[in-house]
Amino acid sequence: MYTTTVLNRANARLAQEAARKRAVYEAHLAQAYAEQPRLRELDRTLRSTGARLASAIFLREGDAAAEVAKLREENRRLQAERRQLLQTAFPEGFLDDSPVCPDCAGTGYVGSRMCKCLEALCRQEQCKALSALLPTGREGFEQFSLEVYPDRFYPQYQTSARTLMQKNLNFCKKYAAEFRPGIRSLLFSGATGLGKTFLSACIAKEVTARGFGVVYTTAGALFSAYETVRFERAEADTLRDYRDCDLLIIDDLGTEMTTQFVVAALYEVVNSRLLAQKTTLISTNLNENDLEARYGGQIASRLIGSYRVVYFLGDDIRRKKT
Repeated sequence: MYTTTVLNRANARLAQEAARKRAVYEAHLAQAYAEQPRLRELDRTLRSTGARLASAIFLREGDAAAEVAKLREENRRLQAERRQLLQTAFPEGFLDDSPVCPDCAGTGYVGSRMCKCLEALCRQEQCKALSALLPTGREGFEQFSLEVYPDRFYPQYQTSARTLMQKNLNFCKKYAAEFRPGIRSLLFSGATGLGKTFLSACIAKEVTARGFGVVYTTAGALFSAYETVRFERAEADTLRDYRDCDLLIIDDLGTEMTTQFVVAALYEVVNSRLLAQKTTLISTNLNENDLEARYGGQIASRLIGSYRVVYFLGDDIRRKKT
């Protein structure tokens, strides 16, 4: 399910393209009438013939069958003359007045199902939105380097950072490739600069490319949106997006100023999405004890008990790159 913002932008683009195509057709038609007056006469006569044909079929007065046959023959003759004139005087497709999409006639829907043309526009708009929010906009699993993680052994985890991060990378690739609405939520936990944001962004881009609705936000931006709606009585479309999207990614939980309002908002997000079987990915620098101390036992138990916890080890990558 795409967010309201993404869907509105995609619909606006579809309507804009339909309007552009119509404007081109009308400009070409005016040019054609000016250069070939016979074309205007043919179109006028065809409209008249069509109305007469419909009337003869509906009224059935006199010898209706003969009149209908006569009008149909006249209509075929005029159509043939029109086609010949267009082929002779203008490039192919010069007066193409077909809808912007042949499947949905430019409405964006085939019955109650979203048309593939609108789906493609939604994916494009969501990719643009994600690229604007992500740290570089160029994140991809192929750019994730394991060389920056030390190969030394961590006794408390019974593995090396590089081995663990290889497993995490493989898991994230598989998770993104097999994502479906309602798949188990994830909690990325580890110190600053270990690749949590990067792998979150990789998952976001892959899931988006597969046609699912993704909202990527920082914890600070999420709680700011809740405060705006709560205290300034702003429109709640953004909150609806957080609630309804297929995958909500909350980056940097724990870096915000934590207040009672923030705790209540986080509980609402986590609990409502769990109840609705919506998938969430949260990255945080906090460990399990820190989560409970900061947000309370109710939230911590939901995150630790209902989410799959993915631990990150190593040295701060950002410091290595400076």
